[in-house]
Amino acid sequence: MKLLIIDGQSGRLGAQIIEGLRKAGLSQPHTIIAVGTNALATSAMINAGADQGATGENPVVVQSRTADVIAGPIGITLADAMLGEVTPLMAASVGRSAAQRVLLPSDRCATFVAGVPPMTRKQLIDAAVERILQIISAEKGRALSFNN
Repeated sequence: MKLLIIDGQSGRLGAQIIEGLRKAGLSQPHTIIAVGTNALATSAMINAGADQGATGENPVVVQSRTADVIAGPIGITLADAMLGEVTPLMAASVGRSAAQRVLLPSDRCATFVAGVPPMTRKQLIDAAVERILQIISAEKGRALSFNN
């Protein structure tokens, strides 16, 4: 399963997701691809344990086509979010992807998600990691049922 973690600015949110997945024991055959909107974000996510990393618009576009799961701040779906780091093409690529998306809400993009209770960053990361692991577990179950 290919997990695509997208983040910008410092990359700390994406790094924390990757750290949580590694701490939970996620390893091969699952691949974590980190794509930062800038080199600092990419570096932070690679240092956190991503298998591969790239920076910029084109990697978001290309990797979104084949990802099974895309995770990151909700701003990755909003054109011009994250201080302008998310281009319209990046946001559209994430939105058009067939991947399951695990998005962390944030009011930093001038976006309020109604019905989502306020949570600390740690709670958001824990919830995102748990959801990604549930998706992986469900995929394993589907693969086993197809093989029988």
